[in-house]
Amino acid sequence: MTVEAVNPKAYPLADSQLAITILDLVQQATNYKQLKKGANEATKTLNRGISEFVVMAADAEPLEILLHLPLLAEDKVLASSYPFFYLTNLDGLFFNNLLYQHSDLYLNSCSVSTFEWLQNVPYVFVPSKQALGRACGVTRPVIACSVTSNEASQLKSQIQQLKDAIEKLLI
Repeated sequence: MTVEAVNPKAYPLADSQLAITILDLVQQATNYKQLKKGANEATKTLNRGISEFVVMAADAEPLEILLHLPLLAEDKVLASSYPFFYLTNLDGLFFNNLLYQHSDLYLNSCSVSTFEWLQNVPYVFVPSKQALGRACGVTRPVIACSVTSNEASQLKSQIQQLKDAIEKLLI
């Protein structure tokens, strides 16, 4: 499918190099059982808050059957938890060489909490539903899929890099 023939509603559209990278990661996510195929499944992952990013086919007919997904992706946010420490008690704690001697006091006076960082779920269009279907490991065309989150995933760094690349398209 040529870029000229793509519906202008299919925004953001990945260029050929990014589309190849996306399809490669989708194929790996299939192998790691971190992929949901189809518009209905992608909608469910967005509603449940487990979607890392959503990939849609720009040649879906009619394209309007997918256009609820960008709205959901912008509406639903992915909550990422980051641990941080804060002191709850500074009594008897000196910030010099006594800190080393009283490290147990320092650790006991700290509390661990989580900071929720909210961000939109990235989404992107790729040119071909047939290529997306092959990347998803099926012989039929797939018009949408969602890569799901997994804390223990080996794909975590690759997913983050791809999410950053998709976010650059949206800017």
